[in-house]
Amino acid sequence: MHFTSRVLLILMVFVSPFIYGQQQPLDKIGPDKSPYLLLDKGLQFRITENVNALYNFDFETAERGFKVMQYQYPEHPLPYFLLGLSTWWKIAPDVENQRYDDLFIDQMDVVIDKAEALLDSDPGNKEASFFLAGAYGFQGRLYSERKSWTRATFAGKNALKYLNLSKGEDELNPELLLGDALFNYFSVWIPENYPILKPVVALFPKGNKQLGLKQLEDVAQNAFYARIEAQYFLFRLYASEEKQPYKALAITDYLHGKFPNNPYFHRSFARHLYTVGRIMEAKEESEEILKRIDEGWTGYEANSGRYASFYIAQYYERAGERTSAKKFYLKTLSYGEESETQESGYYLYSLIALGKMANEDKNKAQAKEYFNKVKKYAKRNHPAHKEARDYIKKNKL
Repeated sequence: MHFTSRVLLILMVFVSPFIYGQQQPLDKIGPDKSPYLLLDKGLQFRITENVNALYNFDFETAERGFKVMQYQYPEHPLPYFLLGLSTWWKIAPDVENQRYDDLFIDQMDVVIDKAEALLDSDPGNKEASFFLAGAYGFQGRLYSERKSWTRATFAGKNALKYLNLSKGEDELNPELLLGDALFNYFSVWIPENYPILKPVVALFPKGNKQLGLKQLEDVAQNAFYARIEAQYFLFRLYASEEKQPYKALAITDYLHGKFPNNPYFHRSFARHLYTVGRIMEAKEESEEILKRIDEGWTGYEANSGRYASFYIAQYYERAGERTSAKKFYLKTLSYGEESETQESGYYLYSLIALGKMANEDKNKAQAKEYFNKVKKYAKRNHPAHKEARDYIKKNKL
């Protein structure tokens, strides 16, 4: 991924949580009612039912509920944002999918218009800033994926501006604590990993990574709306940055159990089973993923197939079943080419495995072809590129 794209995606992570932690003044508020729509118990139930349907890839149920909310609150950005979020999850399993781009951008534009109207009538309205930060953030993330750098940069700057305006609303914790948690973590992580951005981060309050993790745990346990969002960020951080794979596995186990039809959570669960060495279980989950792809389940496509085929191939190779291993390494290549992800580790290491098998079968020409493909698709500093060069040299291919 291009450097600018990586940076923008990191910045966007600051604003993506503000999709559920929203407050809305009601037109008619009794003495026993909260001034915030977020704390209305009846609406909590209604939103939770539809958001759960969204996470479980039942978009019809989710969007039907959001459209009812749109009818009830036509001038408020919340239902429009939730409809946009539904579109985003149609993109999320395979971000190369551009079928929904125009619809998604248009939906976020409506959110921006509604939120700006709120802010015009009440310049101190933090709720409006939340929606503006979230809408610009999601737009920037999509633009960066599409390498539309000027638009991505503009959206990213606006997202950060409104994020800063929206921070801090103790009455609504732990819902809004999610934003503070991510800010605490990434405002430290960014300058550690991208020193060039230190001057940008210096403009914001100083963060604390460990406090950020603790806050994420608090939200994951205690929030009503933001719980799943916090768990999503936690398992990704534990898996990559914090090097705690068993914690990542526990969270993805829960998420897959709660939302069994979500392909992203499903493949993440399989991935973490594989990471901790529970290879048989990873194989079983992966076989189910491939079955759902063949049956045309919503959101199950080549990107998930690439993960699943590789884990199954690894199982068979470790079991000494070379024919089956080869079959699924080849399926990994097929899914990788379909999703145009030839630079991914799954694709590259499948090529290496197939190259070694071909060499063991005395088919040096085919082995050389596989290893040359590794060199073609991997960057020179990638470990797979070095392994391919060394293997070619050692085996005189």
